[in-house]
Amino acid sequence: MSGAVPPDAGSDKLDPAVLRVAGVVVLGAIMSILDVTVVSVALPTFQREFDASYATVAWTMTAYTLALATVIPVTGWAADRFGTKRLYLLSLVLFLAGSALCSVAWDIGPLIVFRALQGLGGGMLMPLGMTIMTRAAGPHRVGRVMAVLGVPMLLGPIGGPILGGWLIEAASWHWIFLINMPVGLVAFLLALRVLPKDQPHPSESFDFVGMLLLSPGLALFLYGASSIPEAGTVAAAKVLVPAIAGLVLIIAFVLHALRKDHPLIDLGLFRNRNLTTAVVTMTLFTVAFMGAMLLLPSYFLQVRGEGTLDTGLLLAPQGIGAMLTMPIAGRLTDRTGPGRMVLAGIVVLALGLSTFTQITADTSYLLLLGGLFVMGLGMGMTMMPIMSAAMASLTHQQVARGSTTMNIVQQTAGSIGTAVMSVVLTNQVLANPAATAYTAVTQGQVPAEQVPPEVLAQGQSSLADAFGQTYVIALVLIVLCVIPALLLPRRRIEPATPEPGETPIPVAMH
Repeated sequence: MSGAVPPDAGSDKLDPAVLRVAGVVVLGAIMSILDVTVVSVALPTFQREFDASYATVAWTMTAYTLALATVIPVTGWAADRFGTKRLYLLSLVLFLAGSALCSVAWDIGPLIVFRALQGLGGGMLMPLGMTIMTRAAGPHRVGRVMAVLGVPMLLGPIGGPILGGWLIEAASWHWIFLINMPVGLVAFLLALRVLPKDQPHPSESFDFVGMLLLSPGLALFLYGASSIPEAGTVAAAKVLVPAIAGLVLIIAFVLHALRKDHPLIDLGLFRNRNLTTAVVTMTLFTVAFMGAMLLLPSYFLQVRGEGTLDTGLLLAPQGIGAMLTMPIAGRLTDRTGPGRMVLAGIVVLALGLSTFTQITADTSYLLLLGGLFVMGLGMGMTMMPIMSAAMASLTHQQVARGSTTMNIVQQTAGSIGTAVMSVVLTNQVLANPAATAYTAVTQGQVPAEQVPPEVLAQGQSSLADAFGQTYVIALVLIVLCVIPALLLPRRRIEPATPEPGETPIPVAMH
């Protein structure tokens, strides 16, 4: 292997060296994102295997999310201090160790603990991957880079239910964790060979006070948000106490960061108008889109009575649509700026989503699949250009902190979105006794023989109406994204002026 080659600032094409780096990063990201949705499919199996309640087994998801929230804030500082390659390899090791331990869990308690260990590794993979890719390609190609990094974000929600359903049916629940081992080992070996050698810069001292405020603050806030569906209301003590405590710690961190020279998260980045506008747009978009994504499989499973594997396959048109537009959107974003592309994507996404505001218990599958395809087209035009708007105008020194900030926003907004849509749907169902009875039957809580057939028929129709009314909320939030999106740049973003003493970064080892 020879020395590194700097990116060709005059070329917009992603050269082989950058593509090799992209392959390594995408492999790790696919593994960590798939794991979230694969496990969501296995929750009923965990209930049965460990004789535990749904509220208890749901902690296998919550523990992973809270571990992510704890480790993401530290990632930017650690990447600057130790180098992205070393940290990426450590993340893979933690994720694989957690996966191996999860596969041999003997009870629900140990499984929850091992999932938290998995989350510590998984939480660093996406922000590190974004940093590595942005540095490798250079700011003039960040749109294309984000399009590549968008692939695992698509495959996770679509491929997870398919893979999880198949593994549980064909083998056992242990394999939803064991499947990570060969993929992770390949990712580790490739990262060892392909990623550029670390050139960590002398870093400022670690902001321990900031970590003690922000990491538990985010974890408490997300715990409160994730408790909303179980509590059924935002006003429950289980929701309010941790959420308010988390907000107090986050506000305390902001006050601390404004006074400190080198805080854990550099709030000075928000002086960059592009990043600030992108953060606001991404927050609204993620709340709406992640909430809508939660509803899609639930509709097919509960209303239409589809199996887990079939549900995953029915969601595939959305991924196909996004895969068609994402590469095009990446190229156009690099040439013309993200503003026009994001606005067009929001309009297309809203058109697709509007289909689901009218769903019934017997809506044509052709119409549903068409709506999913159009949603995918819009998603591919929207999510990664928003990321590009945030990252393209940052200097090399700011990239690690910027990607950390964007990942915190995504994680928090995603948790809020799923919680809000769950509560809206739950309250719609509880307001209708027939829908409540039908839901109890489909979830196996009540035998079908105990409920009159006419009540079941009415309940199925009422449950479909509840989904449609919940989709109206998601549609309104998507439309509101237009307001901050209007402020995104509508011309090519010029790279930021390097900071004094900043040196070029190697792309990849040959």
